Amino acid sequence: MLVYMIRHGQTDWNAEGRLQGQKDIPLNAIGRRQASDNGHALKAILGNTANDFDFVASPLGRTRETMELVRAAMGIDPLAYRTDDRLVEVSFGDWEGFTISELKQTVRQRVKERSRSKWDFIPPGEAAESYEILSWRVGSWAKDIDRPTVCVSHGGVFRAFFKFSGMPVTEAANAPVHQDRILRIDDEGATWL
Repeated sequence: MLVYMIRHGQTDWNAEGRLQGQKDIPLNAIGRRQASDNGHALKAILGNTANDFDFVASPLGRTRETMELVRAAMGIDPLAYRTDDRLVEVSFGDWEGFTISELKQTVRQRVKERSRSKWDFIPPGEAAESYEILSWRVGSWAKDIDRPTVCVSHGGVFRAFFKFSGMPVTEAANAPVHQDRILRIDDEGATWL
C-alpha cells in the first residue's frame, strides 16, 4: 500500500479552534495557500508518475477545494479525481461549531469525559461518532485501495490511519494532524514529509 494523505487546508473554524466535523466550512486564504504548497510538494515527490495514482477526496467542499488546488499546482486537471463518502470527517453531533472552551461553560462534565477517553467518546447528537466508529468506515475504504493513492481528507481520517499504523489510540486521538504537510503511508508505517 502507498498512500499520500493531505489534510484539507485551514478554514476559519480551524483557526478559531471550533469543532468542524461534517459542517461544510470553506477554506480561508491560508488554507488555499497550504493546498497549493502541498500540490507543489507532491509534484516534486511524484514526478511524472502522477498518472499511476488514484486521486480521491472526501466530498465536503473544503477537501474538494484542497484537492483541486493540489492538482492545479501539480499542473494536472484539477477536476480529474473522485470522492468517497467514507472519507468524510467524524461527526461531532451537537458540538459542531463550538470550541472546547465554549463547551466547558455549559457541559463541563462531558468535556472531562471526552478528555479522559477521546478515542471512544461520542458527543451528544443523533449522528455523532467516536473516532473508533470513524475508523470502521475509513478501514472499509482502506481495504478497497488497489493502487497507489493520493487522498485529501480530514483530521479524523488521519487519526484512523495513525491507529492502523500501530499508534496507540490514546496517541492517535491527540497527535497533531498538519494541514501544511503530506503524510506518506506505506507497509512500513506513516511518515510526515
